[in-house]
Amino acid sequence: MVREAVSEGASRRRTAATHRGTGASEKMFLGLDVLLVLVLGTVHSLPATYTHAWMLQLAGVAGLAWRVSRASPRRAALLGWLFATAWIAAGTWWLYISMHRYGGLPAWMAGAAVLALSGFLALYFALAMALFARLRRHNFIVDTLVFAGCWLLAELARGVLLTGFPWAASGYAHIDSPLAMLAPWVGVYGIGWATAALGAIAVLGFRAGTGPGGLGAVVAIAAVVGMALAKPVGFTRGNGSLALTLLQSNVAQDEKFAEAKLPQALTWAASSLQAARGDLVLAPETIVPLLPDQLPEGYWDALAAGFRRGDRAALIGVPLGSFEAGYTNSAVGLSRDTAKWPGGFYRYDKHHLVPFGEFIPTGFHWFTEMMNIPLGDFNRGPVGAPSFEVKGQRVAPNICYEDLFGEELAAHFRDPEHAPTLFANLSNIGWFGDSIALAQHLNISRMRAIEFQRPMLRATNTGMTVVIDHTGRVTHQLPPLTMAVLEAQVEGRQGLTPYASWAARWWLWPLLVFAGVSLLIVVPLRRS
Repeated sequence: MVREAVSEGASRRRTAATHRGTGASEKMFLGLDVLLVLVLGTVHSLPATYTHAWMLQLAGVAGLAWRVSRASPRRAALLGWLFATAWIAAGTWWLYISMHRYGGLPAWMAGAAVLALSGFLALYFALAMALFARLRRHNFIVDTLVFAGCWLLAELARGVLLTGFPWAASGYAHIDSPLAMLAPWVGVYGIGWATAALGAIAVLGFRAGTGPGGLGAVVAIAAVVGMALAKPVGFTRGNGSLALTLLQSNVAQDEKFAEAKLPQALTWAASSLQAARGDLVLAPETIVPLLPDQLPEGYWDALAAGFRRGDRAALIGVPLGSFEAGYTNSAVGLSRDTAKWPGGFYRYDKHHLVPFGEFIPTGFHWFTEMMNIPLGDFNRGPVGAPSFEVKGQRVAPNICYEDLFGEELAAHFRDPEHAPTLFANLSNIGWFGDSIALAQHLNISRMRAIEFQRPMLRATNTGMTVVIDHTGRVTHQLPPLTMAVLEAQVEGRQGLTPYASWAARWWLWPLLVFAGVSLLIVVPLRRS
């Protein structure tokens, strides 16, 4: 009896020690996983800025697929959330500059706000990875489709819900990669699905070991090589050319509305516009930072008169409106043909407003009141507004980060006969200093050019002021953070890409349906 009791006690101690060891081991592995996905998420963000490093994006999403492929739904949600938080924070850290340097928030509060926004947007990916862990079948083909479908759902949610903020979405990493050839077919979100599928099939196929599963990595590599060797399809054709003059005013953000600096900025804007030689002159968002009736007497009339004579035209960033009617962030078009428009000028009003900058979300007035930034609730313009016609070209303006939303630009193609031949982006991202935001915004514009096979002209306050051709190639560029004028030529394009055609009709619904169908593939397997 004594011997049995001693033996039983020893067994219990060994079992308890084993449990303690297993618990410690699980905590250690979880800690390593947390560190790994934070690194992977940060690495995943880099090619949105440095597009030559596009392989890092594939490595990042493949690494996430590897870590969640055997995780429980709860653990997969945690890993997905950490990965996406690191990715979004590393890709949008420059928001800190606007809130701290120009908004006057304490450093800790501005940093916390960036992390809070990143963590909130990362919740979509937490839910997506939990769903993947719940639906996976340990079949590398099925699980690849499910993983990519969940990834696509998360990217669509981040890009659309609560006005959307898809900055540094995964597809932007591939502007200079072989996957760019997919853009005219499926757009940036479709490229994101393809990267998730390639990453998943490589690592899940490798994990499957011998047999068909072992070919996963080979299939992924072969797909990328095949796209690199394939010739991109040209869906559009030339439609004549325009001479351009693009202005870059380089007014520091903390001086833009300063009374002491306004006369100098207004004088430079007027003299540069009047001296411009191009058929089309583009001036940045709010290069004229005052309402027309607030300007010095005769300023606006002289500016307009200069373009109502001769054959030049201009698109100028200026606020419009009144206290009674409300205000808009607008682009005004001036030419000898604009007398037919109300007020005697073409008008484009920004549709997709910036949260906290151009409208204040409900419940957040306390936050914006803490910042020393001129904020307000602006009125929205219509989606798919008419283009500005210049010498046979139809120029579709967009302001600030509106070019981030390709599905909204696609609304211009609902009537192919009046579809734009050029896009023009007027921006001021002086809020973010000399940061990666400038290069990232350039890459966003390049993606839109590839999706629609239309040139994108960019006139900005601090950079990047460029001309992008219909293949996404930068043909002319000014150095950022300089006051300068860019003279260039551009060829307009006509014709529709598949993406322009289906997004104009159905917005992003085809991608949403595709993602849903890719998840339904597990239904018959669950029944078997």
